[in-house]
Amino acid sequence: MRRLKTRAQFQAVLGGMTVSKTAHFTLHARALAEASDASGALLFPEPAVWLGAMVPKRWAKRAVTRNTIKRQIYTLGAEYSDGLEPRAHLVRLRSGFDRAQFPSATSDALKAAVRSELQQLFARVAVVGTRP
Repeated sequence: MRRLKTRAQFQAVLGGMTVSKTAHFTLHARALAEASDASGALLFPEPAVWLGAMVPKRWAKRAVTRNTIKRQIYTLGAEYSDGLEPRAHLVRLRSGFDRAQFPSATSDALKAAVRSELQQLFARVAVVGTRP
C-alpha cells in the first residue's frame, strides 16, 4: 500500500467517486490511469493501492485526536489493502464525534468507535473472498 503525499494527489482523488459512507467517514476512490498533474505526468506512477487520510480541524479540534484517527485509517487500510482494487483511495472525516460522549481526545471508547466505523467503510468496498 502506498500513501497519498501531494496536494494534487488528494485533489485528484476528491474529484473521483464516493464509494462508501458511514456516519462520520466517506471513502473516495479514483482510477490510477485517470489522474495526471498539470504537466501531464501521472500522479500515481505505480499500480498499487494508494491511501490517504483527510481529518480536518473543523471536525477534530485537537491534534492528538486528528493523529489518532489518521493512525486508525492507515492501520485498517493496510489490513484491508489486499481486498481493495488498485486505485487511489481517500478516507475523509465528514463530521465530528460528539465531545459530550467522548470527552477525552484519545479515549479507548473513541478509538473503538472510529475503528468500528472504518471497518464498516472498508468492508463495503473490499473485494469479496480476498480477506482472511
